[in-house]
Amino acid sequence: MPSDKNPVHPCCLTIAGSDSGGNAGVQADLRAFHAYGLHGCTVFAALTAQNPSAVTAIHPVPADFVAAQLDAVLGVYSIRALKTGMLADPRAIGVIADRLAAHPEIAKVIDPVMIATSGAKLVGETTVEAIVSRLIPLATLITPNLPEAEALAGGKGTAGDLAAELGGKFGCAVLVKGGHGSGGESVDVLWSGGELSEFSLPRIDNPVSTHGTGCSLAAALAAELALGRSVPEAVRGAKAYVHDAIERSCLVGPSCGVLGFAPRAEEAFA
Repeated sequence: MPSDKNPVHPCCLTIAGSDSGGNAGVQADLRAFHAYGLHGCTVFAALTAQNPSAVTAIHPVPADFVAAQLDAVLGVYSIRALKTGMLADPRAIGVIADRLAAHPEIAKVIDPVMIATSGAKLVGETTVEAIVSRLIPLATLITPNLPEAEALAGGKGTAGDLAAELGGKFGCAVLVKGGHGSGGESVDVLWSGGELSEFSLPRIDNPVSTHGTGCSLAAALAAELALGRSVPEAVRGAKAYVHDAIERSCLVGPSCGVLGFAPRAEEAFA
């Protein structure tokens, strides 16, 4: 039982796919949660065979097993925040939305993984419709890249204009990511509480690895929110976490790099 000597510590949840190389997906999310000193719970939505060069196989997890995983952890663990990653099955999105709707106390970071920065579509239209109609309405914060923001808004625009438009459309905070843009600064634009803010850090020249940065950012945002940060504070801290992880990236094979470990644990288990 909880007591002064044995309090209940906050937890985070990731709902995403696996990465057998440990660079992205659930594995990257757990690394971020651990860096913040938080216990991580997991719901696997897909299994993948991949490394930084290629995804060679994908095994979707049946929707009923996704539901069973959610039922096993929600209401049992002290989950204060969660993040979702790439979700490809509309049926799984439906059961996820059904379960999450029953937990308004949990902060929800939705990474609407739909379109690569190159413009390539990653999921089908039915999946996009499920993300937009079922999942995003539950979000505390969504984290689209610029092409995803344009797709969600139905037109082109500046990152600031898109963030404000999507914030009004969905009623949540919106972070339009600029990590793959050009120039010497990486600029993310946040719409939160009716205000626009920019968060900028210098780009790192020729990093060993950037694989998994989107997953890591969303997971770090969830961790920040779980620790009671405001959305702008969470964005500032999560962006710093990812910047440090890129700076610390290292080789783990002859031509294989991974983000480095950037510790952030200062409160959760103090």
